[in-house]
Amino acid sequence: MLVLLALAICAIALLAAMKAGAIWFTIVPIGILVAGASVGQSSGWFNKKGR
Repeated sequence: MLVLLALAICAIALLAAMKAGAIWFTIVPIGILVAGASVGQSSGWFNKKGR
């Protein structure tokens, strides 16, 4: 999850450098977090391994 957060922060910095519209500052980071979390969940990356 920290990797997804880092990607979202980098996306915000990139959008700021491009002087993008305000709506993109909401859509892109949330999209990265939601899409990444759903892919990670379906891939089993967040499942705890039992003893």
